[in-house]
Amino acid sequence: MIYRNLGPTGLKVSALSYGAWVTFGNQIGDPVAEKLLHTAYDAGVNFFDNAEGYAKGQAEIVMGDILKRSGWKRSSYIISSKVFFGSEAGLPNQIGLSRKHVVEACNAALKRFQTDHIDLYFCHRPDPETPIGETARAMHDLIIQGKVLYWGTSEWSGEQLRIAIDFCTKHNLHCPVVEQPQYNIFHRERFEKDLAPIFKSPGLGTTIWSPLASGLLTGKYNNGIPKDSRLNVAGLEWLKDRLTGEGSAPRLAAVAQLAAVAKELDVSLPKLGIAWCLKNTNVSTVILGASKVEQLSENLKALEIVDRLTPQVMAKIETITKAVID
Repeated sequence: MIYRNLGPTGLKVSALSYGAWVTFGNQIGDPVAEKLLHTAYDAGVNFFDNAEGYAKGQAEIVMGDILKRSGWKRSSYIISSKVFFGSEAGLPNQIGLSRKHVVEACNAALKRFQTDHIDLYFCHRPDPETPIGETARAMHDLIIQGKVLYWGTSEWSGEQLRIAIDFCTKHNLHCPVVEQPQYNIFHRERFEKDLAPIFKSPGLGTTIWSPLASGLLTGKYNNGIPKDSRLNVAGLEWLKDRLTGEGSAPRLAAVAQLAAVAKELDVSLPKLGIAWCLKNTNVSTVILGASKVEQLSENLKALEIVDRLTPQVMAKIETITKAVID
């Protein structure tokens, strides 16, 4: 495993990490989740990503139980939670980034994880109804209290992040140091352009999600949707439509061409997609979301082929995908 600094911090995160979105407490059962977590940890993964909104808090309960049983030293792994969508019924103060919800959601996540601190605490989306100062001060206070070690954002624009950083700097508060954006071969404009100035100064860590475009870059959707696919999970109809609905043909065609590139390199298409993300030096860690141990073990080998993605290979990928990038 390779470890990278999380942006401007001294925190070392494994270049590959493991996330609970969709799978934990929803698509897979606890025994499988335990095998997946142990497979990742044994391979050197030290960051496990989660959120209050994943399976309405159940994903954090499942992960917390596994971590409790594991016997691993707390200093050997990093866990995250995210606040915004809520884990309850969605009443007015059970969602968003108000001080009330930020603090109460943190305390609830600590109980679900059965721990005394969360390493990374993300604002899962921007909240236009809450002043950034209110959210920033709540995050700062949680850090001062030792309940959170670092705070960050997820799917915030460069402008929103800059406003938050400038406010924190002006008022001597702990700044957000990490962003969790979607990033993959098809989805990269915001990462590579909008966030670029912040990568340069003051610096920003990234825990990127969906490196395989929610499974599109595995090639498994080119001939229809498998029965055990996450696209058949209730509540993910929007994802199913985006990946395989009207207008998806150009990307599916590009996937077939990318599969040919992978074959030339004698690697799997998923490994190619993950390794492509790792080539970007502004990526701190790539979050894997496998639901099967064999799948995870294979994807963890992506580090082995990063150096094989030469400038020529990267240029070929660019040519194949330039018409379908967003």
